[in-house]
Amino acid sequence: MTITSEPTTAVETRWLDLAVELAVRNVAEGGGPFGAVIVRGGELVATGQNRVTRDLDPTAHAEVQAIRAACRKLGSFSLAGCELYTSCEPCPLCASASLWARLDRVVFAADRHDAAAGGFDDRAFYELMTREPGTWPTPVEGLRTATAFTPFEAWSANTARTDY
Repeated sequence: MTITSEPTTAVETRWLDLAVELAVRNVAEGGGPFGAVIVRGGELVATGQNRVTRDLDPTAHAEVQAIRAACRKLGSFSLAGCELYTSCEPCPLCASASLWARLDRVVFAADRHDAAAGGFDDRAFYELMTREPGTWPTPVEGLRTATAFTPFEAWSANTARTDY
C-alpha cells in the first residue's frame, strides 16, 4: 500500500476526518477504534464502525460494515465507482473485502504501525498470508471428495448466473 505524508485535497481530508470521527465516537460507545466511509461521485454512500464485540462477529470490521451498507444501498455487490476512506490501514480481511467489492480506491489515515502501537497488531496476519496454509495456527486442509467439483459444474451450466 502506498503511504503519502498527508491528504492531497481538502476533499480527502474531509472524508478521512469523518472516518476518524466515526472511530472515536465508536470508542465512546464501547466499540473498536475504527471507522470507514464509502463515497461515490463526491457523495456519502455509507458508513461503518467496528462492531466486532457489539455484534459478536469477528468480521464486523468498520470497512466490511461500510461495504455491506453501501452494497445494500446501491443494490449491487460491486462498488466500482466508489472510494473507501478509513481511519486506519485495512487489515488483510478488509483489504480483501475491498478488492472483492471492486472499490476504485482505498484511502486510510493511520497505518498498521499506528494500529499496533494502539493495541491492534495485525502483523501476524500480514505475515501469515505469505505462508503456506499448512503452516497456519488454524489448520486449513483440503480433503478431496468425489463431488468436490460439482458446485462449479452447476455454476458453469447455469446460464442465468450473475458473474462476479
